[in-house]
Amino acid sequence: MNYQVGDVVQMKKPHPCGTNEWEVLRVGADFKLRCISCKHLIMIPREKFEKSVKKVLRKAEA
Repeated sequence: MNYQVGDVVQMKKPHPCGTNEWEVLRVGADFKLRCISCKHLIMIPREKFEKSVKKVLRKAEA
C-alpha cells in the first residue's frame, strides 16, 4: 500500500499514552511518525511499519 505524508494510521499496539493513532511525517526507507495524543515522535523501518499498521484512518489531503 502507498502511504503519504499526512496520513493518519492505526497501529496494532497502542502507545503507552493510550492511543494507537499516528500521523505519518516522513516516508522512505524509514517512516517518521507522531503520536496523535501526546505528540511523541518515532522513526521505524519501513518493514516494521508495514507489519504494524492495522488500517489507514484518514488519507492526506491533496
